[in-house]
Amino acid sequence: MAATSTDLKLPAGVEIKASVSPAFAQILTPQALALVAKLHRTFQPRRSELLSARAERAKRLDAGERPDFLEQTRSVREGDWKIAPIPPALHCRRVEITGPVDAKMVINAFNSGADSYMTDFEDSNSPGWDNQIQGQLNLKAAISRELSLESGAKRYRLNDKIATLQVRPRGWHLDEKHMLVDGERVSGGLFDFGLFLFHNGKELVSRGAGPFFYLPKLESHLEARLWNDVFVLAQKEVGLPQGTIKATVLIETILAAFEMDEILYELREHSAGLNAGRWDYIFSCIKKFKLDRNFCLADRARVTMTAPFMRAYALLLLKTCHRRNAPAIGGMSALIPIKNDPAKNEIAMQGIIGDKRRDATDGYDGGWVAHPGLVDAAMKEFVEVLGERPNQVDKQREDVQVAAKDLLDFQPEKPITEAGLRMNINVGIHYLGAWLAGNGCVPIHNLMEDAATAEISRSQVWQWIRSPKGVLDDGRKVTPELVRAYITEELAKVKQLIGPKSPTYDRAAQIFEKMSTQDEFAEFLTLPLYEEI
Repeated sequence: MAATSTDLKLPAGVEIKASVSPAFAQILTPQALALVAKLHRTFQPRRSELLSARAERAKRLDAGERPDFLEQTRSVREGDWKIAPIPPALHCRRVEITGPVDAKMVINAFNSGADSYMTDFEDSNSPGWDNQIQGQLNLKAAISRELSLESGAKRYRLNDKIATLQVRPRGWHLDEKHMLVDGERVSGGLFDFGLFLFHNGKELVSRGAGPFFYLPKLESHLEARLWNDVFVLAQKEVGLPQGTIKATVLIETILAAFEMDEILYELREHSAGLNAGRWDYIFSCIKKFKLDRNFCLADRARVTMTAPFMRAYALLLLKTCHRRNAPAIGGMSALIPIKNDPAKNEIAMQGIIGDKRRDATDGYDGGWVAHPGLVDAAMKEFVEVLGERPNQVDKQREDVQVAAKDLLDFQPEKPITEAGLRMNINVGIHYLGAWLAGNGCVPIHNLMEDAATAEISRSQVWQWIRSPKGVLDDGRKVTPELVRAYITEELAKVKQLIGPKSPTYDRAAQIFEKMSTQDEFAEFLTLPLYEEI
């Protein structure tokens, strides 16, 4: 029987606004909650200041300001410093698999043959209370090698050899509404991080396997500095040697791309390199330049890693990391295996192979996949380039020269097609409906969609409506009326595909329509959605 928060022994000033089962109480211990509360009280003022700084920067960009490399941190970019040595468990990261924190995914990802598994409390996870706390339980059980799952006739259990665990807490912009400290919601990121570190930090150290993290959605080196200070305090509170925590930063905002050296520098005692988070990066570009009448990207499918601005970003990240002895990890190809269509599956596999081959040849030390069935194909491409070497940090890429104008070379602008518009609408409705039902990682039209790809879908539609360049290749302007008509048609297609168990999809269509056609641009779709789950 679920307990109420009043049945828990809560630290002073802490409230839990959700039911707590006996199993959940194993995670929500007074000591663990006290750590989260201390992190909140210490760092919430700075978090608030940084989020306000984001909003002010966004206003300046809306008014026409363009980002550039920071003059005040030139000495950091030009200095000859390196990050602290990487622990052996992170030397070889040729293939990293990512996914949400449900038990089946956790077991399959650990067993996948990948070098590393990034378990995700953020973009591929719908952050309902049960998902967040059950996810913590799943990871705790997996680390102690006790996690198993019975599903019909199948039994899932961990292999003897498993991937190295890395944990992605939520970004700075997200709250955890079910935990209040002194009447105020705590940061979702501090909640995820604090609970995980408290329960697993010492065990992971004893196994030589962490604790390792991935940090999402950073927009500046000051946000990285905040995480670094969180690590310093948390290590002291939990009793870990300073520098034990290692974290890889996802460069998934256009503003962070101008501060990659600085981000590595701020985290240099705790850094495990950078990752090219391509889908959120594209979304960030649309969001930051949404009012620029000269900015307009083509159909999402046309905006690949070979687009000029994406190529510049990928090569600059690689060069920056290796100059600092830091791992450079390539991003996610959204393609997944297609079981019932060999011809389409072959095309998808060739897309994956080409993506990983390009990353490996460029000099990346590894790359991401979203499905266990892709691990072997991705691994082959990195092994072919690296041979027996665990990484290729020695590939310095001094030939790469990237200027601000290269990062801002937003091409291609065409084509924008009816099929592309319909796809954005279909994916947006389908994903939002699944998210509201508790699933944040959804295979749609043979692609693995998460919050980042849904963000691209809705932000493109919003921007196409408003941009003079938002014109279909048949000459029709993208308008609210056209979008609403397609929403009705695409909702019917989604419901036909999902079947009768689709109560959340009508609401998803309403949300997508509002977000696409309203005057105000919602910064993240997950912010208003979170209030509905």
